[in-house]
Amino acid sequence: MVSNGSEEIRPVIGLPTYLEQARFGAWEVPSAVLPHNYVQMVERAGGIPVLLPPTGVARAELVDRLDGLVLTGGADVDPARYGAPPDAALGPLRADRDDSEFELLALARAAGLPILAICRGLQLVNVALGGTLIQHLPDLLGHDDHSGTPGGFHPNRVTTVPDSRVATITGSELPVHCHHHQAVAILAEGLVATAHAADGTIEAAEATDGPFLVGVQWHPEADATDTRLMRALVEAAGTYRKERNS
Repeated sequence: MVSNGSEEIRPVIGLPTYLEQARFGAWEVPSAVLPHNYVQMVERAGGIPVLLPPTGVARAELVDRLDGLVLTGGADVDPARYGAPPDAALGPLRADRDDSEFELLALARAAGLPILAICRGLQLVNVALGGTLIQHLPDLLGHDDHSGTPGGFHPNRVTTVPDSRVATITGSELPVHCHHHQAVAILAEGLVATAHAADGTIEAAEATDGPFLVGVQWHPEADATDTRLMRALVEAAGTYRKERNS
């Protein structure tokens, strides 16, 4: 966080949401939603969470108001974006999110904004930078240990690459909560794999240089006891805010 005299200014962290038919009270209407544990994770780490609905192509004025960005989990990325035909096991696609978040990522990168990418977020970063995805991991691995149950997570362990940013933040090995049936296939230029599952699946990647850009395939927001990744983002966002306003 950035100090402003006697008080600390908390960095503003953007969180893309999804459009879903949601029911609350007597209402059932299309709504911009995000699991609340993302919000709680940002708050616990010292940031101010701001929800970003997919309202068309992102604009630079939005990025100008943020100090950091979390690319949240969700639906599969359209395989047309990496030149692949759709697999039979492909999940529902959300063109509105793809349109909004690919541009949001480009603007954030151009501005030097610190970025933490989670699950779909890591996949989106990899595709945006020129990489490809495995569309259905069980077909390749012969098991569904990464998928979790509907609405739940599968416990897993990942090993980080020594001296990587992820290893510095989380240590050499950690338990994680997974819910993904896709993963990185060809890693994009400018990214390096920095954590793996025991079966070799890439579970984290980060930028080889430049501003903070870390992507993890697991869901850190599912573990209320561990905010290390988000604290690292918030710290980078605080530095970004201070340098931008100096």
